[in-house]
Amino acid sequence: MDTYADLIECEDVLLFANAAITSTGQREFHGSAHEQRLSLDFLHRYIQGNYPDLYAATLALDINDHNAALIIRNLLREPGAGDGRLIAWRLARMSPPRVYRLFRELRREGINNRRTRAIVRGWLAARPDLAFDAVKYRSAVKGAVRHAHLRLPGELGDFLFAPRSRTRFATPILEAWRRAHYERAALYELPYTVAEGFAARHGIDREVFMARIAPRLTSLERLRLTRSARKDGVDTEADLAAMPLVRLASYALSRPSSERRDEFAAALRAAAARVAGARAGTWGKVTAVLDDSFSSYGSPAKRRRPLAVALACHYLLEALAGSYQGLWLSRRADPVPARPLGPTPLGQRIIDALEQRPDRLVIVSDGWDNAPPGLAAEVLRVWRRRLDPAGEVGIVHLNPVYDAERFDVRRVSPMVPTVGIRDAEDLPALVELAAFAQGRTGLDELRAYLEDRAARR
Repeated sequence: MDTYADLIECEDVLLFANAAITSTGQREFHGSAHEQRLSLDFLHRYIQGNYPDLYAATLALDINDHNAALIIRNLLREPGAGDGRLIAWRLARMSPPRVYRLFRELRREGINNRRTRAIVRGWLAARPDLAFDAVKYRSAVKGAVRHAHLRLPGELGDFLFAPRSRTRFATPILEAWRRAHYERAALYELPYTVAEGFAARHGIDREVFMARIAPRLTSLERLRLTRSARKDGVDTEADLAAMPLVRLASYALSRPSSERRDEFAAALRAAAARVAGARAGTWGKVTAVLDDSFSSYGSPAKRRRPLAVALACHYLLEALAGSYQGLWLSRRADPVPARPLGPTPLGQRIIDALEQRPDRLVIVSDGWDNAPPGLAAEVLRVWRRRLDPAGEVGIVHLNPVYDAERFDVRRVSPMVPTVGIRDAEDLPALVELAAFAQGRTGLDELRAYLEDRAARR
């Protein structure tokens, strides 16, 4: 049986998990960037100081890269803290720019113990094409190599530290970089971000450059450059259905409401079906309450992010459910042209959802219930205590916004579990994590869950 201290520990760790999933230290609709960073820094210090083993184990959860990097940096400061294999696994999941940024921070702070050097060396050794990294992230690779006390044999070491010592390179991308200094055609063999600098140096017309570099663009570069490239008469758009769900939803929401509505809806459904996989159609009758109120705009730093998460969850829940209905606060029927507008009448839409007696009710909202304030909490209290005390309808609240003042995501009601969400792909795992937030399981079960997640890595 869990003691009171165990329950506090379980609650603290879940609170930290919510923060690590949702917060990136950037400005939110109801909080400044400074407040976000200050609150997040306190949580990291508090959890690491009080529960160091569980702090390290949260790397196995679906936390965002910003917090994963903070955890890894804090663990490497402490000799023997954390599992080196779990740290290496988490680094392998992070984007290369994020990892190189972490390595720069480790070097700047003088964190250079033997374990840190081994982890940096292991990550560099596992890169599929370190020569490509050396060209695209040259200064970052140089810094990491120096920090780890590595000696790169052959031409890769020469390229980083003495590029003029060789008149030719045997590695094609290194040779293309050398030739691009004086040969225009060679720059089109380089990554876009590197080729762009050479194109400016050679004075190449933007339209000509975009037309020729288009085949080398990554999917994210294609998406980011779509609008500007079309002005130059070049189509760079990527395969929409292959994109991450929230990124695709963000892109759809950034376009004019009347533009390609059916195409975006089809792409979102295809992406959701890919994510659902074998779980498609297994969740029974599902109803979702989805927040498209004005606060779902987010902030200039995270524009329309909460709304994009709601839109992505809408399509994923549709794929997971046997039968599904999504209820938007604005009462719109077509979700793709959704726009952040109006108050947050969560209570009324929760009533509408519960009237359908679904097997599962999922609420995706920042939790600022204000039309009228507190109605959602009262509806859920009455439902749980009077109308459905056995919990036949599973209810979970997914919140994409960290509340710096509360050190947690804002809850709609203490009667239902609330967990943070950043990427829709994590939704099934987060619904599983909600069982711990509901208090039906204790510290031993939470520890076992984290250990199991870590063991599966």
